[in-house]
Amino acid sequence: MKKKHLIWTGFVLFLLILLTAATIWSLMAGEMKIPFRNMLSILKNQSGMEYAILTNIRIPRLLLAFSIGGALSITGAVLQGVYRNPLVEPYTLGISGGAALGVALVIVSGLNLKLGEFMLPVAGFAGAFATIFLVYFLGIKRDEININRMLLIGVMISFIASSGMMFLMSITSDDNLHSIIFWTMGSLDEPNTMLIKTMVIASLAGLFITIMFAQPLNALRLGEAKATHLGINASVIIRILFVVASLLAGLCVAVGGIIGFVGLIIPHLMRSIIGSDYRILLISSFLGGSFFLIVSDVLARTIISPNELPIGVITGIAGGLVFILVLSRSKQKAIS
Repeated sequence: MKKKHLIWTGFVLFLLILLTAATIWSLMAGEMKIPFRNMLSILKNQSGMEYAILTNIRIPRLLLAFSIGGALSITGAVLQGVYRNPLVEPYTLGISGGAALGVALVIVSGLNLKLGEFMLPVAGFAGAFATIFLVYFLGIKRDEININRMLLIGVMISFIASSGMMFLMSITSDDNLHSIIFWTMGSLDEPNTMLIKTMVIASLAGLFITIMFAQPLNALRLGEAKATHLGINASVIIRILFVVASLLAGLCVAVGGIIGFVGLIIPHLMRSIIGSDYRILLISSFLGGSFFLIVSDVLARTIISPNELPIGVITGIAGGLVFILVLSRSKQKAIS
């Protein structure tokens, strides 16, 4: 036991070092290079251009990457445990589709121009929440949750939302079409400090809440029946974790748009490295997801500088490659 805990502690420290290095790189990198040794003096001089770049652009993006990356990762880890399906991620249940449909409706109707850009995240969260509501209540049969039924309903709702979005995109103007496409590609360019603070607090709260359910999640890996025999109220635990994970994913989509692969890849990678015990998997997934999204954001900002790539492009390419490598390594181990 002591050896296992030492390994866990060492791995968490390693992830913290990686996260610190990525944080420093994120603050330094960009069209205007800012040396790390000058950071403190720049932050003291509030009239300089470097100060404005750090406080208005790079630090807010860093906080969003940290919180959204961590939140999507722990959400993916939790949902994969609840559904006992390694291919489940935060967007499999139709959450992204519902959020995207909500945003598309607001853009096409022009409400974002009349009521302000704040309507986009509000509409995104409303669409995600409506999807969560439908999946939850349609997935209940005779007062019992059927996780396979919920999964299928989520996939179907995702297809319906996608079709609804394509319909709206086919009848709207070119300007609205550009806005919808840009939002669906994902972006961390969010100037609203209240949304940034909300996202950071929600992600840390989500980590704390899910860690409290680490032992029940470990029991659910054995199946609902065996978990019940171990004294776990499987039905209640699944309901709580589904609501917490879904709301967290909905908030991520509302604030940052659709940023794929993070909730699928990072839990897989952490499982292959440190194991499936949720006492370490949740913490390592959060830190790993934060690190991955921070690095992805830096690459999105710098690869074709001064232009910027949508962060969803980076996470999709990098996440897909990592997933293939993880699967090929697993296959080689199984053969050997």
